[in-house]
Amino acid sequence: MSGDLPLVVALAPAAASMAASASTAASLRLAFPLLSAPATAASSSTLRFSARRRREPRAVAVAAFKKLSEAAPLAIPQEPTEPLADEDTLPPRPGVYGVYDPAGELQFVGISRNVRASVEGHRRKVPADLCASVKFAVADEETLDRTVLNNAWKSWMEEHIAATGKAPPGNVAGNYTWIGAPQRPPDLRLTPGRHVQLTVPLEQLIDRLVKENKVVAFIKGSRSAPQCGFSQRVVGILEAQGVDFVTVDVLDEEHNPGLRETLKAYSSWPTFPQIFVGGELVGGCDIISSMAEKGELAALFQK
Repeated sequence: MSGDLPLVVALAPAAASMAASASTAASLRLAFPLLSAPATAASSSTLRFSARRRREPRAVAVAAFKKLSEAAPLAIPQEPTEPLADEDTLPPRPGVYGVYDPAGELQFVGISRNVRASVEGHRRKVPADLCASVKFAVADEETLDRTVLNNAWKSWMEEHIAATGKAPPGNVAGNYTWIGAPQRPPDLRLTPGRHVQLTVPLEQLIDRLVKENKVVAFIKGSRSAPQCGFSQRVVGILEAQGVDFVTVDVLDEEHNPGLRETLKAYSSWPTFPQIFVGGELVGGCDIISSMAEKGELAALFQK
């Protein structure tokens, strides 16, 4: 789906009661396409401290979508050179859609700001034996609050699970055929480079960093390529917890010069990795691992 990012969510309890297999549906984790502006890949991000703006609450739009069972299937041309149906038939509007294989089995349910563009993208990237027809329901408004689309997606998913007892294969967590693997956030850099002279002490930068981010992991290496087993384990634990966190590479002397020794003095902790939560040092790999095993880490992140 164009411009969408994957998010793993648990289906609402209502779906479990509807499904043929209650225990299966209740525990099912699904890959949920969350609307977002297209992201630009980057390997790192220089630390910036800017004033935070308070967001004004947005009014939730109201729209009525067809049920999955009420939508009529539309054939998807198998040859990339063949055009899709005209825009009156398959409009470039916000909506929810479901893609079926040639046997009529639902393979994926998605939402998009432009259903037509998403279907076009799928038929060019997804194997033809998974992408033969599409059902869709579009909104009347050009601009639609994402909550309305999210709820429409949820409704179609619940309807399908109630009828079949399972989720479409493309919506099961870990299946990246339709939405692609999630990109890891870039590591933070304290400076643009060694050539830039700091205007504030490094200790102050560290203090602001750990206090302005909920969870900070100072590791050896990058988030995508840790340089020691302990750092790799910590990254894995934090990602498994589903918590938002930022990483800083203490080995990057080009962009974080002097960080290793300065951080040791700041935290009074001699080794790495170091994990801060809410501005306070929690500990290193052993402590984080122990807390995760006891279920204490999840409770800490919920505070």
